[in-house]
Amino acid sequence: MTGIAKNLIRIAIFDNHALVRAGFRVLIESQPGMEVVGEAGNLTDALAVMSMGKAEIILVDVNLPSESITDIIPSLVKANEKARLILVTGSSNPQIHQQAVEEGVMGVVYKTQPPEILFKAIEKVHVGEVWLERSMIANVLSRLSRNHQPIRISSETESITQLSEREKQIIRLIGEGFKNKRISTQLCISETTVRHHLTSIYGKLGVSDRLELLVFAHRYGLVKSPNS
Repeated sequence: MTGIAKNLIRIAIFDNHALVRAGFRVLIESQPGMEVVGEAGNLTDALAVMSMGKAEIILVDVNLPSESITDIIPSLVKANEKARLILVTGSSNPQIHQQAVEEGVMGVVYKTQPPEILFKAIEKVHVGEVWLERSMIANVLSRLSRNHQPIRISSETESITQLSEREKQIIRLIGEGFKNKRISTQLCISETTVRHHLTSIYGKLGVSDRLELLVFAHRYGLVKSPNS
């Protein structure tokens, strides 16, 4: 049993409605390979859960107004930098979703979607992928690129020269929206090899996840502009 427990995806729930949290818990604990390790209904309790360091995935929805995103999301990210956040929302406001992503959310799931979509998003975000609509990724990349003040260019350029041709291929495919499985098929390599290449890429470029890689690659011309 110990070996199985180590493989579980550990999830925390942050929602200010007790019934919603209970529903998420029932859904998640009915899913093999996932467990709930904490829940919170307010920011103070959520930070306490995050600081314990157990959770790998945080499901967040506190009916966030846009002005609170810049406070709540960064606070959660700072409390546990290894955990990845998924916004599970009933809001249809794309600006709120986009701002949440810019502040550190790695996935957006709508409450109108079936549980299977939530489970899939958890699995993908857990392994370092993003779960976002392509149009949202394009908008986020464009805004971050416009707002970026170029610094340490020589250092960034030097890190790019360390990339192998295979690693540059993988970055280009990620820029086209390919997931690991499709990349492995396209390049005739295993998914494990793709993951190894990504670990190497992250280390060379100083990024920590797929979204940061996309921002970096877009900024320095390693992928096509999302608006081209």
